[in-house]
Amino acid sequence: MVSDNKSIWLGEKGRAFFQKAMWATIAIFFILAVWVVLGELVFGLGIELRTILHPATNIHVLLTLIAGATAILVSSIYFSDFKGAIEPEPDGFFDIISLVLARLTMIAIVFILCIMLYEVVLRYLFNKPTLWANELSLWIAGFVFLLAGLYAMQQRSHIRIYIIYDMMPRWAQKASDTLSVALIWVFTISLIWGSYNEARDKFFRWETFGTAWDPPLPATIKPAILLFILLVAIQALSNLIADWNKEPESHTPLDDIDETEIEQIRKVIED
Repeated sequence: MVSDNKSIWLGEKGRAFFQKAMWATIAIFFILAVWVVLGELVFGLGIELRTILHPATNIHVLLTLIAGATAILVSSIYFSDFKGAIEPEPDGFFDIISLVLARLTMIAIVFILCIMLYEVVLRYLFNKPTLWANELSLWIAGFVFLLAGLYAMQQRSHIRIYIIYDMMPRWAQKASDTLSVALIWVFTISLIWGSYNEARDKFFRWETFGTAWDPPLPATIKPAILLFILLVAIQALSNLIADWNKEPESHTPLDDIDETEIEQIRKVIED
């Protein structure tokens, strides 16, 4: 995806600051991660698989995880200031938050690929499969799945049927959009109302997955479902407000064709 170098919301000074902060936090995380690995191998810091799930028991692991989380957050903020070639201009009050979370999701996908590659190499080349790679991949993928829905809502790339919608006058289109957002909010409130107690209980008892590594997937995914559904509802409301005074659009099957991607494929073939 080709990016537009024009700043979306940080401005040139803000982008320069977050670029420096991104590289600084990545460097700090890398140094701490190397120290943890070497420290365990050379000095015996007592770091095990379960230590990662309980970082408060080891200051070295805790600092490394904090540095990694900070690096990911700062990187997400920095990359959210670039607009992809097929992305619309953000114009809603919630769009920037959704874009930051979308960039975090993209980074998470890279993490999943690295974890799976690491597992494949150990399993098939060295015959030493890990106990944590599958669970960690599932853990991250759960958040990716939820955040992808938020990004789809912000990009307006969710499934929409325009056959009847395009024939409506503008006031009827607005009424339909309002009804759709209202139904989303009814679903969101109903889901939170019915599932809040269960999600709260799973979180406070830190319910785990019941595997060898035993990560707290239920304790984190269940509350995340409610949180991200709420964010999707807020983004839907943001879209409604941003689109309220726009001129009506006409939609054709050609809208599904990504001219930018086709042009990139053509250049690759020609090269």
